[in-house]
Amino acid sequence: MLVLAVTAAFVAAGTATGDPSVSGKRAEAQRVSAQIMQLDASLERARNRYEMATVKLQQIEHNLKINKIGLRAARSNLVQSQQALMQRLVAIYTSRDDQSTLSVILGATSIEDLVNRVETVQSVSNQDVAVMNEVIGFKKAVTTHQHALVRAHKAQRQLVAARAAAKARLSSQLGREQRLLASIKGEIAQMIAAEAARQLALKRTAQARYQTISQQQALALQDAAIGATASAGGATIAPPSQYGGVVGIAMRYLGTPYVWGGASPGGFDCSGLVAYVYSQVGVSLPHYTGAQWNVGVPVSRGDLQAGDLVFFDGLGHVGIYIGGGQFIHAPHTGDVVKISSMTGWYDSTYVGARRITG
Repeated sequence: MLVLAVTAAFVAAGTATGDPSVSGKRAEAQRVSAQIMQLDASLERARNRYEMATVKLQQIEHNLKINKIGLRAARSNLVQSQQALMQRLVAIYTSRDDQSTLSVILGATSIEDLVNRVETVQSVSNQDVAVMNEVIGFKKAVTTHQHALVRAHKAQRQLVAARAAAKARLSSQLGREQRLLASIKGEIAQMIAAEAARQLALKRTAQARYQTISQQQALALQDAAIGATASAGGATIAPPSQYGGVVGIAMRYLGTPYVWGGASPGGFDCSGLVAYVYSQVGVSLPHYTGAQWNVGVPVSRGDLQAGDLVFFDGLGHVGIYIGGGQFIHAPHTGDVVKISSMTGWYDSTYVGARRITG
């Protein structure tokens, strides 16, 4: 039986899950916001890597300029030293004056003087060779260093380009997520505005219907014995509702924020709203959906009257029926006390109804 099945489920029952329309959009907005925070942090790291790579590239380019200057100077020194060396060699072998190497050697007056003269010529020649070798060595070192810098420059330019591409990619992705979030927020605002207008229209309609229903219930109570039950074909027929007046009380709190565990005008959860509204007519109900299911008598969906308690989602949610296939309830976190139709999600998760009899 349905009663046994849902009674087993009420252990897990509690606050409402409610209609997921606006709450689903809010959850989506929260997910996108979290992605934006992650992307923003990643973009900041990408910016830092790009800036560091750019600074390193600028230093390499500066070193390249310095080495190019050094290389030009080395080449100039090499040319000058080569020219000077060639001129000296020519002078040594062609000069006939007393300063030539030959005259210096032949002009020796003694063996000791000859040795000294030869050492002098060799010393001068060695100095020339040393100067030339030094210039050549400098040129080679500068060239080698420059080649290394050219390779580093190429690699660094590639790294800078990769860092710039990564930064641009993250910036583009962040922009898309920010536009998506703005769109979602816009949709939420439109949904909230549309729901507010719809709730106002529902309230006006419900108030007019409530006046008619109240009169009808008053007449029905005059013709029926309160609390009496009759058996017809094995089915239990609930007595007429004597608490249709709670609908008018409940409508006073339309727009009150949902608060988990709330049972006062400062904020309600689903069972808290039911308990508070019924307390205003002297009926004490437990502040728990599963326990409220065990109060009163069952009533079929076709016999629902204003003031009946309607249950959904495996006894996870409860509201007060107001007639016309609608009920008033506190749906879920982020929402407010509102009027909803017993269609869609509520129709698919409907469990049953109870009528409070005293």
